[in-house]
Amino acid sequence: MSSNHPKEKTFDRKLLARAGWESLKKLSPRSQLKNPVMLVVFLGAIYATISSIAVHSGYQAQVAGWLWFTVIFANFAEALAEGRGKAQADFLRSMRRTGKARLIKDGKEESVTPADLRAGDTVVCEAGDIIPADGEVIEGIASVDESAITGESAPVIRESGGDRSAVTGGTRVLSDRVLVRVVSEPGRSFIDKMITLVEGSNRRQTPNEQALNALIIGLTILFILVVSTIPSTLGYAASEGGRPAGFCLDLTTLIALLVCLIPTTIGGLLSAIGISGMDRLVRKNVLATSGRAVEAAGDINVLLLDKTGTITFGNRMATDFIPARGVTANDLASAAQLASLADETPEGRSIVVLAKERYNLRERNLSGPHARYAPFTAKTRMSGIDLTEEGTIRSIRKGAADAILEMIRSQGGSFPEEVTKTVEMISRQGGTPLVVADNRRVLGVIQLRDVVKGGIRERFAQMRRMGIKTVMITGDNPLTAAAIAAEAGVDDFMANATPEDKLKRIRQEQAQGRLVAMTGDGTNDAPALAQADVGVAMNSGTQAAREAGNMVDLDSNPTKLIEIVETGKQLLMTRGALTTFSIANDVSKYFAIIPAIFGGLYAVSGRPGPLSVLNIMRLHSPQSSVLSAVIFNALIIIMLIPLALRGVTYRPLGAAAVLRRNLLIFGLGGLITPFIGIKIIDLLINWLRII
Repeated sequence: MSSNHPKEKTFDRKLLARAGWESLKKLSPRSQLKNPVMLVVFLGAIYATISSIAVHSGYQAQVAGWLWFTVIFANFAEALAEGRGKAQADFLRSMRRTGKARLIKDGKEESVTPADLRAGDTVVCEAGDIIPADGEVIEGIASVDESAITGESAPVIRESGGDRSAVTGGTRVLSDRVLVRVVSEPGRSFIDKMITLVEGSNRRQTPNEQALNALIIGLTILFILVVSTIPSTLGYAASEGGRPAGFCLDLTTLIALLVCLIPTTIGGLLSAIGISGMDRLVRKNVLATSGRAVEAAGDINVLLLDKTGTITFGNRMATDFIPARGVTANDLASAAQLASLADETPEGRSIVVLAKERYNLRERNLSGPHARYAPFTAKTRMSGIDLTEEGTIRSIRKGAADAILEMIRSQGGSFPEEVTKTVEMISRQGGTPLVVADNRRVLGVIQLRDVVKGGIRERFAQMRRMGIKTVMITGDNPLTAAAIAAEAGVDDFMANATPEDKLKRIRQEQAQGRLVAMTGDGTNDAPALAQADVGVAMNSGTQAAREAGNMVDLDSNPTKLIEIVETGKQLLMTRGALTTFSIANDVSKYFAIIPAIFGGLYAVSGRPGPLSVLNIMRLHSPQSSVLSAVIFNALIIIMLIPLALRGVTYRPLGAAAVLRRNLLIFGLGGLITPFIGIKIIDLLINWLRII
């Protein structure tokens, strides 16, 4: 796909400037109230600022400055994530045209603005017109340019009465004339929903985010209680020991200590992670109606995939001619080609091409009174030609085995046993057999195969390693379905599947505690899309399907479902990895800072107290250790912003493997990094004599 959507770089200069300004605007109390963890830092920064001015303390001024940086950098991460979405939104807004709409009212046409249209109105669109609103084609067929939405330059066909009837406001009609029934009210169109989504400003927290927020708020309250007891603990220890503490912990230092111990890292990046996950999905041309759907995609247990167009290329192609006894392959190919000249289906054209390529049989243009074509129809399930040769009619037919069998028997002919066996063999191998007959004589079988897409087996193997079960859905008979399922490498399949069967299967899987995803484009898919935990509707499908699903694939590519699952997995992996890193950081900072603070207890005549042995990092003083930790806390947020926006590199691993990887890389890394970082900053502080 050649997407026209803007591909903003993470550190694009214009994007950084916008995010910087937005991060300052987010310093308003109303914005800070949305994030309780950062609210604590925000209030602490205000107090430290006032205190530093009141007592003229350089140390407190530095603490206040770095606390403000912590708040601003957390705001910056969120603003940068939102900024990429707003760039997309600006692009979408630029697509909307005020233009005119040709409204059909009481049988007459009148010109109105798109804002005047309401759901249920009917408009006419001809070549060159911009479709004024979302709707469904109720009459006619037209070629439509949807590149403004999908980024795909090739036009698409939209027609009434089928599964490709939905049209989107802002797209252009290239040919013909259609009547469109409007299905959206002003301000609630497809593009309006996209703008709201990609801006992220009204994004609601998902259940997982809410649960994680509850956890970090709980940890924040816990550390508030811990830090608030430190002064009394020091006072009690000093009074009982009969010696002074050796230093005084002022409120600014306690606030700085609190900020270092609460999970500010994940608290500051949590929103940015969620917004960026949605942004990555939008960049794949998928519109999700909620963050819940994206998260559900990451937790999917079962994938239901249509065979045609998803697992296979969709068009069955002729691959072989298998003649009956006493018939040459050349004669069979010649008859098959003649019988397919009136067959305009992809299968029929492939038969003509195969006969030409394999046996050098040129396509013959038979016309005149001696030839009469029988086009392929769904009712007869066969095509052919009647040739008049010397007063005798030669009737050549090609079609489904049972249709040809019925025709042969009605004419008093017989169906060779070896041909029956060939038909069964091709079906078992996943192919489609077509039988060729010349009058009452059966000439042989054409083998059609629905070709499985390259690399699809490996992708299903990746899904399996992640613990996801893949189920192929097809209307084929069980023999054909089983063969294709084996070739594609899916875990299960449903043959002769009806819409009711799909809905029943989804409910069965959900009743066993699994999350299910599926794709669809037709009105008959709407119930199953609505029932599935992740229902991906094709943008080319009906309005009913788009309304029923919780995602819309703008490219109308059924295989996109696999990419959606991978995006959801990446979102969950990123959040889990940074949460692990953040909590490990807090644990390390606790063991790095607290010993340095208590190391001065019972100090006498300038000599360190007995508890100084716990200060294994040999930090210079309680104040320098706290200031070093505050600086490290702010800098680590900056360092993690690119990871939060781009996401942890996705790898198809199971839950246990992901957990081990998180603990090894982000858990162990989170434990080690603060010791190194805080020590280096402490050395710099004392070398520069900052305090």
